[in-house]
Amino acid sequence: MNPSEEFLRHAADCQRMAKFTRDPASKQTWSRMAERWVRCAEVFKRQRAAAKPAKRFRPDAAHMHY
Repeated sequence: MNPSEEFLRHAADCQRMAKFTRDPASKQTWSRMAERWVRCAEVFKRQRAAAKPAKRFRPDAAHMHY
C-alpha cells in the first residue's frame, strides 16, 4: 500500500469515528483529523508527481538516419 492510500484509509477511519461519536466536540475533532489525512494524501501525490523526471522524447533507433 502506498502512503497516499494509507493516508486515505486513516481519513476513512476518522470519518467513521466522527459519524458514530455523539459528542459534538469529538465529532468536530474526528472530522478535522479526516480532512488533514486527506490533505496529506493530496500533498504526497503532488510531491510524488513533481519528483518524477520528465519523460524526454527519444526517437527510435529504427527511425534514425545516419
